[in-house]
Amino acid sequence: MKDNERQEIEKFGQLQENGIFTMTIIGEIEGHQLSAQNAKTTKYEHMIPALAKVEQDESIKGILILINTIGGDVECGLAIAELIASLSKPTVSLVLGGSHSIGVPLAVAADHSFIVKSATMMIHPVRSSGTFIGVIQSYRNIEKIQDRITTFISDHCKMKKERVEELMLHIGQQVKDVGMILSGEEAVKEGLIDEMGGIKEATDRLIEIINLSENK
Repeated sequence: MKDNERQEIEKFGQLQENGIFTMTIIGEIEGHQLSAQNAKTTKYEHMIPALAKVEQDESIKGILILINTIGGDVECGLAIAELIASLSKPTVSLVLGGSHSIGVPLAVAADHSFIVKSATMMIHPVRSSGTFIGVIQSYRNIEKIQDRITTFISDHCKMKKERVEELMLHIGQQVKDVGMILSGEEAVKEGLIDEMGGIKEATDRLIEIINLSENK
């Protein structure tokens, strides 16, 4: 890979001598619309080409993804999650702080996922704003988007789709809203996240997966 291409990748993470590339997904997932100027964002138009280049870089052996996000654009967040899930290189995610809303698919997209004890994950229905031309048609469209998200989550973790939907529509935990907030321990217990752990555990697990893949 050329030096200029390597510099472009390293704008979105750091490559260690052991071949582990560390990426961060933080703040709001910015999509087709620009977020407020004072908001911390992860821009999907930057992440997608960066991940594509990571896939082609032979010096990168595995990817560690550090996550602390409030969620954001559903379509764009899901696109990033699909790209992470389709990488041929070993991936491990670590939830720090929180991984809410569309951040849930991003956390489970990796080959193996970790969460720290103090972190939380919020599952809630898809929200939409703007003008609705036809109520029934708009509802069906939102329902399809929601089904895509719940299917992706259940396909990439140990939680059944029915349980994801049950937590998504839970009433009573949030003021004037539906959904569920899971602590780190609850996320592991529910099968949403694979293990409790921090940076050491996540890095050790990624090295283990890299070694296994190289031996094969």
